[in-house]
Amino acid sequence: MDPPNILPQLERLDDEIDDLEEALQPILGNISEVASKLPLLDKAKLYVLATYSIESMLFSALRLNGVDAKEHPVFKELTRVRQYFEKIKNAENPPEKPEQSLNKEAAIRFIKADLAENNNKIVNAKLAEMLAKERAKAALKAAQRGDKRKIEEASPSGEPSVESNAEEDDAEPSKKKRKDKSKKEGKDEKKKHKDKKSKSKSSK
Repeated sequence: MDPPNILPQLERLDDEIDDLEEALQPILGNISEVASKLPLLDKAKLYVLATYSIESMLFSALRLNGVDAKEHPVFKELTRVRQYFEKIKNAENPPEKPEQSLNKEAAIRFIKADLAENNNKIVNAKLAEMLAKERAKAALKAAQRGDKRKIEEASPSGEPSVESNAEEDDAEPSKKKRKDKSKKEGKDEKKKHKDKKSKSKSSK
């Protein structure tokens, strides 16, 4: 198979390279003078674009001569120059900073500290009231659970507990029975003594 005729394409490429040289001549002739008149960001763009253009042409020339351009140092330079494009882009459009949000917890702590310093009596009164309510709730829960130990701790020391009152009530009938029994025994003894006296009188 005959190779295709590429002479027309080569001639067109040669003409386009000439046009490119003419277009770049004002810039490449004295690039420092041109860059000095530009703002800082535009100056960076000019240097990076010029470097990338030169490196790209070298890369293309190496490939046209059958050289493995990816193993050549020029490929590393192209990769490095591409990173500058990204830096320029970030400089033109910086990422948005997160909006400052109010730290509510810290604000509440500061407010509480300020109130404690300026209105110490009011704060202490409120704390004492809350503490009393919590203790009352704890005592009620303990009573509902029937926890004897917690009931005794919650009740004043001078008052007897409910269970001790119940035990005393249970002990009252037994005491009464013992008293009745002792009275009955005393009556029986007196009766026996009288019977003995009456018998002795009748025998005389």
